[in-house]
Amino acid sequence: MPNSWKSRAVSAADAAAIVGSGNTVFVHGACATPAPLLDALCARNGLQGVRLYHLHTAGPAPFAAPGRQDEFRSVSLFTGAPLRQAIADGRADFVPIFLSDIPDLFRDGEVKLDVALLQLSPPDAHGLCSLGTSCDAAKAAAETARFVIAEINEQMPRTHGNNVVPLDRVHAFVATDRPLHEHETKPETTVEARIGEIVAGLIEDGSTLQMGIGGIPDAVLARLHNKHDLGIHTEMFSDRVVDLVESGAVTNRLKEVAPGRIVTSFVNGSRRLFAFVHDNPLVAFHPCDWTNDTSVIRRNPKVVAINSALQVDLSGQVCADSIGHRIYSGIGGQMDFIRGAALSRGGKPIIALPSTAAGGRISRLAAQLDAGAGVVTTRGHVHWVVTEYGAVNLHGKSLRERAEALISIAHPDFRAGLGRDLAQVRTFPAALAKA
Repeated sequence: MPNSWKSRAVSAADAAAIVGSGNTVFVHGACATPAPLLDALCARNGLQGVRLYHLHTAGPAPFAAPGRQDEFRSVSLFTGAPLRQAIADGRADFVPIFLSDIPDLFRDGEVKLDVALLQLSPPDAHGLCSLGTSCDAAKAAAETARFVIAEINEQMPRTHGNNVVPLDRVHAFVATDRPLHEHETKPETTVEARIGEIVAGLIEDGSTLQMGIGGIPDAVLARLHNKHDLGIHTEMFSDRVVDLVESGAVTNRLKEVAPGRIVTSFVNGSRRLFAFVHDNPLVAFHPCDWTNDTSVIRRNPKVVAINSALQVDLSGQVCADSIGHRIYSGIGGQMDFIRGAALSRGGKPIIALPSTAAGGRISRLAAQLDAGAGVVTTRGHVHWVVTEYGAVNLHGKSLRERAEALISIAHPDFRAGLGRDLAQVRTFPAALAKA
């Protein structure tokens, strides 16, 4: 099917015209955000009550602009910078949900999709497109929506795995040839570097890694080049994994699930990363209800799950999705992999965070979480907690022992105050409050 498929392409305006008032729409996210379709949808007049379900999107979010809430209602299943203010203002909604549970929202009909807005790779000789850089919940959306509208982008990588969408499933599409949105890697800070060193010291040869995106995961990955036979089974990865493959540290040889292959649900990074996953049979993209299924994760040996937090209280409760009442991100796959790693033979679930925030004025380790803060990882699930001042394993420890351990890795300026703060927290035993 050389280029004959292009004769079926329509304008973005004609494709977006399929969406009607009151429709429920899925929007492909991250690097796969179909910006031309969203722009065309937002250029329309007269729409009312269109609900847009999505994970974090890349680039502007014109559908969530002030004054457009009667036309479009954004519903974040995991949010990012473009939607935080709209959610805080009440112009958009947020759903707290495990990443592994999202596909079944669509498959079970809890959220009945009228339309899926996707970005796809061009079809191959068999008429099959791929979901490119983001399979996650998009596969379920493509299978269950009444209408599929796509941007077929010449520059979208063709990726392998359970992420195929037949061109015949697409009701209307626009043909583009544009660069994907890239995630900029920032230079690591001194704190991130120290946390990276500590976490890297916990990772053994033959471990299977899950990591997110950001300064701390990047700092860890940058310090693993002396390791051997590492594997990757994760919900997402970025450029630093490519470095580890090229250095030989990642072989995926010892994994039980898809040995020899990197398993992921989406990627986020640079053109170098997109080139790495393009037509690479050693990278397998799967829906997030499979990559993040604890019964799948636990089959791999020595799973190390590296996740971040905004705040941890001295009993071990982890807030990772909000700053007080203000939604910052989402539950995502943290609990899926924290539990999966705990069940893995020799696994290590790790929560890694800087000891302070706001330029050192606030301790991220607190006697109690801020009012409104959401508990993403419970104190019953937490194991390793790492700051730039050390690593402690809370699993099996009492409340008193946990508090002592966490205070030991708090910033020195806050340790004495945290001890005093315990006296004000009624959930701790009296003996601990006097400690």
